[in-house]
Amino acid sequence: MGDFSSIKVALLSDTHGFIDNRIAAVISGSEWVVHAGDIGCASVLKQLARLGNKVVAVKGNNDVAAKWPAQDHDILAALGNERRIGLPGGELVVVHGHRFTPAAIRHQSLRRRYPEARVIVYGHSHRMVEDLDADPWILNPGAAGSCSHLRRLQLSSATYQG
Repeated sequence: MGDFSSIKVALLSDTHGFIDNRIAAVISGSEWVVHAGDIGCASVLKQLARLGNKVVAVKGNNDVAAKWPAQDHDILAALGNERRIGLPGGELVVVHGHRFTPAAIRHQSLRRRYPEARVIVYGHSHRMVEDLDADPWILNPGAAGSCSHLRRLQLSSATYQG
């Protein structure tokens, strides 16, 4: 047998400035914490950094200076619209997803844009999705923040092997 390595990756998005206390249990022990945008403020990223080993995040459509506290603007400015992480088994690409419209063909558009990825993580819709029917896989962890139309916390944890 080959030499397999695995790592735990926590996936979340759309916190909108709020981290639910239940997130700590899921993120605990993760080597990576991936936030797919609509973060809301720098304190969310700081809380995630205390829970996970490495944090990677992208801007969402609501991550704009007008909606972030003034003291967080430098952190907001440092966020990109896309990040890539090399993991055992292949590359993980994270985007917010709002730039891939219309929603009906979002997965097709993401696969066309990132054909070399192993998995693409996006947010925006506030709906948890696992699309493993084609390569690359498409994952949306749903909304992990305080959203009035959601009744439950949504986030994902995955173990990647290579």
